[in-house]
Amino acid sequence: MAFTKKTVRDIDVKGKRVIMRVDFNVPLKDGVVTDDTRVRAAIPTIKYLKEQGAGIVLMSHLGRPKGDGPEPELSLKPAADKLAELTGYDVKFCPDTYGDVAATAVAEVKPGDILVLENVRFLKAEKKNDPEVAKKLASYGDIFVLDAFGTAHRAQGSVVGPAAHIPAVAGFLLEKEVDTLTSIFAEPERPFVAIVGGSKVSSKIGVLDHLIDSADTLIIGGGMAYTFYLAKGYTVGTSLKEEDWVERAAEMMKKAEEKGVKILLPIDNVVADHFGEDAEGEVVDADKIPDDRMGMDIGPKTRELYAEAIKGAKTVFWNGPMGVFEFDQFAAGTEAVARAVADSDCTSIIGGGDSVAAINKFDLADKMSWISTGGGASMELVEGKALPGVEALLDA
Repeated sequence: MAFTKKTVRDIDVKGKRVIMRVDFNVPLKDGVVTDDTRVRAAIPTIKYLKEQGAGIVLMSHLGRPKGDGPEPELSLKPAADKLAELTGYDVKFCPDTYGDVAATAVAEVKPGDILVLENVRFLKAEKKNDPEVAKKLASYGDIFVLDAFGTAHRAQGSVVGPAAHIPAVAGFLLEKEVDTLTSIFAEPERPFVAIVGGSKVSSKIGVLDHLIDSADTLIIGGGMAYTFYLAKGYTVGTSLKEEDWVERAAEMMKKAEEKGVKILLPIDNVVADHFGEDAEGEVVDADKIPDDRMGMDIGPKTRELYAEAIKGAKTVFWNGPMGVFEFDQFAAGTEAVARAVADSDCTSIIGGGDSVAAINKFDLADKMSWISTGGGASMELVEGKALPGVEALLDA
């Protein structure tokens, strides 16, 4: 399934001013970017536009500002500095987004210039896709480029707004993300092993459902496994569980069985008496979780079982950790799966979110075929949903 929208290649940008939505929602510590993955991901499109002679105005959100004015600790200035450092380009920063200061700075952008505007979400109206916000942002450019895959599933002012007023096309990152994530499900090389972890079945229900339709094996880990345990009649102690979803989990296991899809659940678990870095872990079998213990990670037998299943795969999709990997002693399950994917001779797609953090923690990023920059957006694509940001672009 090829990308069906126009991209920056399909439009003449020479001498034009481009307003581009990037995803510079990066983690900061003491005003410094601690993970520059998303900034790096935007560079190919920025470089292309600069080389083609466009003036570039970049906008993004960062964090979750209240929306009633500037919050210095959520400024995009560190991201602008990081872009300059990574590219060697002269990157200007404007501490305003919608006011006269921004309008003046934008008017001064010449071909080849790069200007980064302040956090679009310092104004509440941006998230509500306010028509005035859309009009204002569109007035900054002749062309709108969307390259923020991480927010493409949000119908917000800076994501879909300008497309109503000026020609709108995709950047390279957006195109590659959509292409990669849709093609893996359309015609995966088999066996196709999907690994889904994380805390809740409820938040991944559409994804799990869609995967049962396309995967050969579905591996389940993390907190959501305990809701499946309840569906199997096991007791789960004080583990995370969603009583309302037990019936749905049972239906999924039945559907998988009917389709000949193998669902793998943990056969042993590392449990502890409380949730904390200092909790003492002990290994118990799947059906023997004590009433006063909670599951924190998959156990050693499960790690071997999962690694074995991953070893034979030709395509792997992974989203969500196997346990509380933020605490080192409960990270072994997530690390075992990450290493198995890294060592497997397969096309590996990492579906955003915590899985990316895990892969970076174990320093395995360069062993993966594709690491998605969007958590929620990649999940919606995997569910087969249309992304509003992509829908708003010009058709190819």
